[in-house]
Amino acid sequence: MTEVRLRTQLSDGIQDPQLTPPAAAMTATSVATRPIIDPPETAVFGLSELNLWYGHKHAIGDIGMKLPVNKVTALIGPSGCGKSTLLRCLNRMNDLIPGVHIKGSVTYHGQEIYTPHIDPVEVRRRIGMVFQKPNPFPKTIYDNVAFGARVNGYSGNMNELVERSLRQAALWDEVKDDLKKSGLALSGGQQQRLCIARALAVQPDVILMDEPCSALDPIATLKIEDLIRELVQHYTIVIVTHNMQQAARVSDYTAFMLADEHGAGRLVEYGVTSEIFTNPRDRRTEDYITGRFG
Repeated sequence: MTEVRLRTQLSDGIQDPQLTPPAAAMTATSVATRPIIDPPETAVFGLSELNLWYGHKHAIGDIGMKLPVNKVTALIGPSGCGKSTLLRCLNRMNDLIPGVHIKGSVTYHGQEIYTPHIDPVEVRRRIGMVFQKPNPFPKTIYDNVAFGARVNGYSGNMNELVERSLRQAALWDEVKDDLKKSGLALSGGQQQRLCIARALAVQPDVILMDEPCSALDPIATLKIEDLIRELVQHYTIVIVTHNMQQAARVSDYTAFMLADEHGAGRLVEYGVTSEIFTNPRDRRTEDYITGRFG
C-alpha cells in the first residue's frame, strides 16, 4: 500500500482557492447571491470549482469554500441538493460508487487529495465518517471500538484506547460493565455513539456526520448534539442536517445549498451560522430556513 503523505500539522494553512459563485439562474426567481465568506480560522479543507457526476447526472456544480479547523460546519438544503455528495467528497467515499466522475480541487491541510499517489484508505482514516443510520458491527462493544485500530496495526494499549474512545463518545459510563455485550443490543442513540467511538479510535483529524440524528428520538438527539459541541474542541466536524434548529444549535458555520434547474447542487450562501439564520442576504436562504420551501 502506498504511503500517503498528508500533512497533519496546521501551521502551513491552505492557500485561498479561487471561489466560483453559484450559477445565476438557479431558480426562476433567482436573486443576488451573498459573497462566499472565507472563515478567518486556519482551514482544514479548501474546495475550488468542485464538480461531481454520477454517470451523466451532474450532482454538484462549481463548489468553492474553505472549512475551518476545530469548528462545526453544517451543510443544509432540501433533499437532492447534493449535501451528502459534497460531504463524501471530503474523504473520497464517492470513489466507491461506480460511474462517479469528479473535477475540481479538494485540499486537506493544503494537499490535494484527488491525485493518484494519495491512498484513499489513509484519507478515510484521517477523515472519519458517521452515517445516518447507526451501523455497529455484529461484534461486542469492545470489538466494535477496537476494530479499526486493529486493522490499522495499532500497537498501544488497546484497553486504554477503547476506554478513551468510549469516554470521548460519552458512552463509557453506560457500557463499562458490558463491554462483551453485542453492540447491536444497544439502543439507537447508544449505537450511534458507539459508531462515533469507533471512528474516534483510529485517531482521525476530521469527523464527517451525515444526518447522524435523523433516526434518533429527541433525547438521544440532544446527547449527540452535546457530544458534537464537546468533540469540536479537539476535532473538525462537518455535519449534514435537515433540522434547521439543530444546525443553529451545533454549528459555527453554515453552508446552504440548492439544486439548479439541471439538478446540480450549488452553494448559495456560506457564512457564520448566527448571521445565516438571523440576517441571510439571499432570499432563497431566508425562505428555506423559515420553512417557506424545502
